[in-house]
Amino acid sequence: MTAVQDAPAAETRKEIGRDRRRKEDQRLITGRTRWTDNIVLPGMLHLAMVRSPFAHATITSIDTNAAKAATNVVDVVTGEELGDFQGVLINAWPITPEQKAPTHLPVATGRVAFAGEIVAVVAARTAAEARDAAELVDVEYDVLPPALDLRESAADTVLAHPDLGTNKSALWIFDSNEAGTGGDVEAAIAEARSDGIVIEREYRQQRLIPAFMEPRSTVVDPTGEQLTVWSATQIPHILRFALAATTGIPESKLRVIAPDVGGGFGGKLQTTPEEWITVALARRTGRPVKYTETRSESLMSAHHGRDQWQRLTLAADRQGNVKALKVDLLADLGAYVSLVGGGVPVLGAFMYNAIYKFPAYRFAVQTVLTNKTWTDAYRGAGRPEATFAIERLMDELAAEVGVDPLAIREQNWIKHEEFPFTTVAGLEYDSGNYEAATARAKEMFGYDELRAEQRRRRESGDPVQLGIGVSTFTEMCGLAPSRVLGSLDYGAGGWEHASVRMLATGKVEVVTGTSAHGQGHETAFSQIVADRLGVPFEDVEVLHGDTQVAHKGLDTYGSRSLVVGGEALVKATDKVVEKAKVVAAHMLEASADDLEFGDGRFSVRGTDQGVAIQEIASAVFAAHDLPDGMEPSLDSDATFDPVNFNYPHGTHLCAMEVDTETGALKMRKYVCCDDIGNVINPLIVAGQVHGGLVQGIAQALWEEAVYDDSGTLVSGSFVDYLLPTAADTISFDVDHTTTPSLTNTLGTKGVGEAGTIASTPAVVNAVVDAVRHLGVSDIQMPCTPERVWKAINGDGASGGPATEEAAMPHFEAGGAAGNQEQPGRSSTEGAGQ
Repeated sequence: MTAVQDAPAAETRKEIGRDRRRKEDQRLITGRTRWTDNIVLPGMLHLAMVRSPFAHATITSIDTNAAKAATNVVDVVTGEELGDFQGVLINAWPITPEQKAPTHLPVATGRVAFAGEIVAVVAARTAAEARDAAELVDVEYDVLPPALDLRESAADTVLAHPDLGTNKSALWIFDSNEAGTGGDVEAAIAEARSDGIVIEREYRQQRLIPAFMEPRSTVVDPTGEQLTVWSATQIPHILRFALAATTGIPESKLRVIAPDVGGGFGGKLQTTPEEWITVALARRTGRPVKYTETRSESLMSAHHGRDQWQRLTLAADRQGNVKALKVDLLADLGAYVSLVGGGVPVLGAFMYNAIYKFPAYRFAVQTVLTNKTWTDAYRGAGRPEATFAIERLMDELAAEVGVDPLAIREQNWIKHEEFPFTTVAGLEYDSGNYEAATARAKEMFGYDELRAEQRRRRESGDPVQLGIGVSTFTEMCGLAPSRVLGSLDYGAGGWEHASVRMLATGKVEVVTGTSAHGQGHETAFSQIVADRLGVPFEDVEVLHGDTQVAHKGLDTYGSRSLVVGGEALVKATDKVVEKAKVVAAHMLEASADDLEFGDGRFSVRGTDQGVAIQEIASAVFAAHDLPDGMEPSLDSDATFDPVNFNYPHGTHLCAMEVDTETGALKMRKYVCCDDIGNVINPLIVAGQVHGGLVQGIAQALWEEAVYDDSGTLVSGSFVDYLLPTAADTISFDVDHTTTPSLTNTLGTKGVGEAGTIASTPAVVNAVVDAVRHLGVSDIQMPCTPERVWKAINGDGASGGPATEEAAMPHFEAGGAAGNQEQPGRSSTEGAGQ
């Protein structure tokens, strides 16, 4: 083939950094796509679950005869009938070798451990008939006392699983003195008690429900040699592995597909009983089977998030320079240790020190079993809890010293010239500039003007007071170096895989092991590939979410898709370019060393000779004249294992008006300036930040999963679980500064969880700031008008210094509140290397 000789084309507009409307939105917004629940297969059966109304009970009998006789019912099964055939749910992160974890069967046998646990399954020809028949299943229970209150459960007052003999699942400890990353916490606190400042607080992280747009749904087709599973999941590859590992089905005989998925927020980072049951019933009946949960089932039995009691001790000198931080947590796992639920607090362990230069640090978490829905990752997974606690504490320190909250933060944070910086928790922050992000946020907010207004309102005795909340945060995301995850006993790695296929027509297919559920991967990845290969954005097609198409991957969570999956894609794309360079040199009759590549063309340096990479793709397909020994393919793949976590950061500022006579709250202004490294698509970033902000603000003001004394979820519908709408929020002012990450080619940092992590403390700090002069130092979330009013009127709801010494013990090595387990391994060796 003869290369065209012409002048180089003018440089095309770069895609990276460009606002691009998401190419997937045409089908997503119009609903013209394939969701799990709209899959219909010939002869398909529908499932309905019979769920326990009791939080804790012995199953004395199950009568399924009436259900079996119902119209169009094909099968009714109990856990006893399924036996080992149903498999078992796995825990992929046992945080200590001594962790206690009850066996989690998809369908309970003998005893139920939370309200909503499945005790029988009905398969019928329609979903309505299955639900009707499920009501005919007669289950007799012998009700047992439930373990519900987290602190009482930690003291083993009532046992959630009597056969375990304790509710304490695992005790995990990190001590900077023992790890060699910092000093002795107890010595620093003792010194501060005699000649400094010691602040002790308890904070409650209430239980939350992910409340994703699309309820969970699973379809299983057992037809043929391979069993195909469609699931509304974030983790098709992990689901495939877990099913194979626990059911005896060879992994090669399992195909898992995550079609377009309507949101997850960590709520679909799970392997669920319903998935195992659907697989079991498809195998048992030999017919395709579908299960789609109702919204009530989703709120009751899909996993929950957060649910911790936090006790913190901060030591500082009298000038407000931090000296030590001690953190003790009780974390409610619910009835079972879920996929990664036990490890969620461990993720937060490395973030309580945040952006501050603590010389000494100690963290301990006791995970606790209760008779409630199990908990697992929810947007941010451990890091929102940590950020909330430390940012609340920094406000308390500022109040104690008598300085502005931003001043106390700047006094203690890592300066931009100190990066890379190894923290007291053993992580290496590669880059950042907290000063720049804060300066921009203050400018956008009108900080000094609002402080002046706040002073005027206080001086005038205005019944509506103004509070200003600050949250300066960082997070570890882009999960993460496999060797570090291994040192933390995590059951998988942190790598990601990608493939790039050059088609004969010059079009490009990209295959990624990440699995989108609304983040805009297809658009962002198309932009990256378009720039790296110099092809039109429209010529790139991104494939994902199918284990037969994307045969390798570790899926989507922890803000890892871009910084890990995107880097794998970059490496695969660069391999394509290197292969194409050999062919280009052959076509141009030049040395490869004399070629330059830019804007999709290889050019001979100093000449007007060149050839486009898409022309090369066509030539390779024809294979008529290739260099000797070269295979006729440009296709390439790559697997990337990150060398470090990723550390976005930012400053969030919130102004809240509080009516001191009624407790009513009104958000006046919210601005944030995040540093997420180099931005691929600003429009997608803004959308991610906006969505994250609403979720974090919702925890501060509205959302809470509430159980009654019998263990029934009383916030089991959107009537009682206050999910915000657009009408409940305001317009946010969003901006970003840029310090590129030093650990990936693109210089990117994660963004998916940033808004949620930072916004909750900003809002609560603003509410407390509005009424601090009235003697209020804390208000338990969600900060409802009733709680605010009670705090102002001094009924004990305001929090303040921790007083319940017996309820929240400081955990010591070798045991906690009677726990004889050994502390967990907490090595972070290699995390920053």
